[in-house]
Amino acid sequence: MKNILLILFLSFQTSTIADPASYLNDLKAEMKKEWPKNRTINLVFHGHSVPAGYFKTPVVNTLEAYPYQVLRAMKAEYPFAVINIINTSIGGENSESGDKRFETEVLNHKPDVLFIDYALNDQGIGLERAKIAWEKMISIALKKEIKVILISPSPDQRVNILEVKNVLEQHTAQIRSISEKYGIGFVDSYRMFKQKVVSGEPITKYMSQVNHPNENGHELIANGIMRYF
Repeated sequence: MKNILLILFLSFQTSTIADPASYLNDLKAEMKKEWPKNRTINLVFHGHSVPAGYFKTPVVNTLEAYPYQVLRAMKAEYPFAVINIINTSIGGENSESGDKRFETEVLNHKPDVLFIDYALNDQGIGLERAKIAWEKMISIALKKEIKVILISPSPDQRVNILEVKNVLEQHTAQIRSISEKYGIGFVDSYRMFKQKVVSGEPITKYMSQVNHPNENGHELIANGIMRYF
């Protein structure tokens, strides 16, 4: 009887967001190995203009964008590691477009960790279509045993970040739900920016233009990602 109850309990359990402290334990162990036992680690950032490094359009500030801020922080943490930052992001793209080139332009890089950041531009296609595209990419990556970390949107100043259930907050909630469903990583950029505004700081302190963070804004996202490393 106890065994039956345990099976029933486990069948109704839901997945949860991956624990930042342990999700990448195997990879962190790899990055501590010294030559010649080490190997190259590939971090792939897939998304739109923000991870691509667009600040005030048309300037692309690659080295201050969050993928390269992450690289700097990781090299301080893992001095023996060979780490490739591979950026497959395209300015103006949404997740449907990202899905179409996912197998040919993303998986070909053999990511150890895949980061997905499309919600800002997914405002244009809506929640339902975005969910389909995100889940297609995630499902394919997980079948290949790739670790996946989803990133909620950075601000768009045309959207009131303090408005309850605004469009970006809805996308954030959906991304969190997808992370829980698949038991993968989640970096809540949106919450971090919102907390700054709630604490009294102007959002402009973290933005280079209406919908692109500046170096300070990218640092917030990088710090959220580094919780996993």
